[in-house]
Order: sequence, then structure tokens, then C-alpha cells
Amino acid sequence: MAEDGTHMALAWGTAPAPQRGPKRAFALEQVLDAALTIADADGLDAVTMPSVASALGLTAMSLYRYVGSKDALVLLLQDHAMGPPPDVIGPGLGWRPGLEAYAAASTAVYRKHPWMLDIPIVGVARTPNNLAWFDAGLGTLAKEALTPEERMAIVLEVSGHARFRASVERGYDDLARTTKRSSTKTATEEARVLREVVDEERLPHLSELLEAGALVSETFDGGRYALDRLLDGVEYHLAKPARTTEDG
Repeated sequence: MAEDGTHMALAWGTAPAPQRGPKRAFALEQVLDAALTIADADGLDAVTMPSVASALGLTAMSLYRYVGSKDALVLLLQDHAMGPPPDVIGPGLGWRPGLEAYAAASTAVYRKHPWMLDIPIVGVARTPNNLAWFDAGLGTLAKEALTPEERMAIVLEVSGHARFRASVERGYDDLARTTKRSSTKTATEEARVLREVVDEERLPHLSELLEAGALVSETFDGGRYALDRLLDGVEYHLAKPARTTEDG
């Protein structure tokens, strides 16, 4: 727990400066910039204390004066890559355009830094930029007739949608690079293989979907459709007559 507190102090800029040893040659942000360059080029696994130290011309041991562990480095790196939320996610847009902007901006971050998807979600994020994004999402709903719990659930669901969409896109992009085919050709090949193994009698609904070409449609944006239906549900909920205490 003490180590976790140290991580948070680094993230929030409240960690005390070391009283002993040589003066630090770099600011923490420069360390994170070096780690970000490595992660964007070679993935999260390539981000190690020795690799980041080497990029800065430091020894691995000296890097521990900036961040105390690999866990701390990854925690700070994720928040650094997330960055602050864009101004477009403002309450002035209205709740629905605001949440649409929130989802689009979140997905864009994952597209830019796909290695972030390799970091497991463990509890509630507590670092500055992550919380700023969450606060911005909540702000889009601040004037709506929703309970605090409802606002939180909606923003978490939109965040999850953005992450899932980026994860699916990344999977197809990775497969396309491996097979040296475009994402469209990769999806077409997947559909062909599935049609060969899907039995119409055992899997009638999936078979119908494949025959209709739904897996390779170039005109239907499934991610956008899913987000629209999610927000339709919120809109329907907001349009209902005021609920009584008995109704919940």
C-alpha cells in the first residue's frame, strides 16, 4: 500500500524531491516522453526500466530515482499518454453530442496508442488525466435529471464502448499486418472461412448473418450503431415522466 501511495504522489506531483544523490538531469515528463516513444514504436512489453534509461543515456539503477518500479512507470505512462480531455467534451454541446465527442476522443487515444489496451483495468483509475476525462464525461450529463449513480454508469458504459471498439479495430489491424492483407480483405477471408465451418442447422442465425454479408459490410458502421443505440436508451430514459420514490 505504501508503494501505491508513492505512485499516486508521483502522478499528482506531490512526491518530495530526493534529498540525497546527484541532481536529476531530467524532469519526470521527459522520462515519460522517452517511455512513450518506446511504447508507440514497439509496444508495452518494450517499455522496461533498462530500455527507458538507455533512451535517456542513464543507467537502469539511476532511473529508479525518477520512478521506483516498472509498475509505477506503466501507471504514469498510461496517464501521460491519455493526456487531458479535449475541450470539445464540454457541457455546452448538450449531453448527447458531448458523450459522442467523449467516445470519439477516447477511441482516438487508443488508436494513437494501441498498447494502452494491454494494460488491464484494475479498479477505478486515480491518476490526474484519467480522472479529468471521467469528470468531463460526467459534466456532459450535469444538467440532466439523473442520479449520481446513473451519470456514473452512463459515462463508464460509454468509456467501455470506446475501449472495446478500439480493441476490435486493433485486432483487425494486427491481423492485417500479420497476413499482409488490408483489413477489408482480412475480414472477407474470415467470413469465407466461417461460411465453410458454420452449419446452418446448428447455427442458423450466424449462418444467416454470414450469408447476408454482415461481417464484411463496408457501409455499416457497427461501432457507431451500437453507440447510437446506447445513447437512444439514455434519451428514452430522460424523456420518461418524473419517477416517484416507489418507482426508483
